[in-house]
Amino acid sequence: MNVFTFIIALVGMVFGFITWWIKLGIARSSGDGDSGRKRRRRRQRDAGDPDLDALTAMAGSLTERIEVLESILDAEVPDWREQHERSE
Repeated sequence: MNVFTFIIALVGMVFGFITWWIKLGIARSSGDGDSGRKRRRRRQRDAGDPDLDALTAMAGSLTERIEVLESILDAEVPDWREQHERSE
């Protein structure tokens, strides 16, 4: 009985290891897993993606514009924020 239990446990561990090994090989070769996506994103960031740089610059300029518009509204209509919150 002990030999039979040992053989079943051994076969289970071998199949578990083989399954893990196959999954690991598929994830590394396809690059579709989370780690592959993360690696690609990191490479794009490190390469200085021109589209990302342009979008970052655009976001910065839009933030500055919003701050200027809010300061103008604060000067012209002091309670504009409260009016906006009440209208929602």
